[in-house]
Amino acid sequence: MTGNTHRTLVLVTALWICTTAIASEADPFIGRWALTLPGGAAGWLGVTQENGYLDGSILWGGGSVLPVDSVFTTNDSLCVVRLHKVERKDAAGKVVRTQMFPEVIMARVDGDFLQLSQIQPHTDGLGFEQREFTGKRIPPLPDKPNLSNVKFGASIDLFDGTSLDGWKLTSNGQKNGWLPEDGMLVNKAIQPEGRHVSYGNLRTVAEFEDFNLKLEVKVNKGENSGVYLRGIYEVQVADTYGRPLDSHNMGGVYSRITPRVAAEKPAGQWQTLDITLVDRHVTVILNGQTIIDNEPLLGCTGGALWSDEFKPGPIYLQGDHTGIAYRNIVLTPVVK
Repeated sequence: MTGNTHRTLVLVTALWICTTAIASEADPFIGRWALTLPGGAAGWLGVTQENGYLDGSILWGGGSVLPVDSVFTTNDSLCVVRLHKVERKDAAGKVVRTQMFPEVIMARVDGDFLQLSQIQPHTDGLGFEQREFTGKRIPPLPDKPNLSNVKFGASIDLFDGTSLDGWKLTSNGQKNGWLPEDGMLVNKAIQPEGRHVSYGNLRTVAEFEDFNLKLEVKVNKGENSGVYLRGIYEVQVADTYGRPLDSHNMGGVYSRITPRVAAEKPAGQWQTLDITLVDRHVTVILNGQTIIDNEPLLGCTGGALWSDEFKPGPIYLQGDHTGIAYRNIVLTPVVK
């Protein structure tokens, strides 16, 4: 038996096992899971059951939380299937055929931990890759905190207006576009014509637990950034004035929480963000309007430094998309 034939049989067997499952076996898997993906990136898996049917959503590193195509169980395993469209093109670049390739993630549970395998076919149809990774159950969310009873400590100016003291790139291998300029913290993500240069994200050296964060940001036409709380929850910063409400709009928690009202200003104006993070609940006030009111955070967002919601983390500013300018960045920690 050739290696490719053996791999194909393994994949077919995995799919067959999944499709013979019954939902009543799913109880140990239902809930929310913090994933450490192959290569170490942060991910998230949510599994729900309603009327005997299983559903799931997944975050795979960057991007958004997305629904999966199907979820199944067998005696001791969970199987998650995502379908990926593969277009076949002729020599002229015309699409002549479209195929759907299944990516299968199989998980075994051991108490509050998952052992997972990702089985992903090669897009040429010959064999597949299998990669192992892990997950940990996320404890239930506490009740909404009473913010009027929260005690805060002394405020900290995170940016002194003249230097990058107290800041560093999230990865040493990134290109740095950040610099102080006229009292602002500016990212100059200059893109040469005809090619894309990936610039770095900037984080505080210090790490924090719960806090209030106030800052001002100027978003020019087409610009896109983000403010990560504890390094794991992204509050979106983008030129979205005039768009319908969406979790990807200015002030939203990226792909997780949609602002209740649109409070962003047109491009080119300074805007204020006032963000409070307490007990895995977040409040966002944009330009004086409460757009997210003490709402629960179900897990990390795309681009998180890790998926553990209980360890202290930095404030980090996304710089890999476009230019952006921040100023008056002040954090006031919660005293517990």
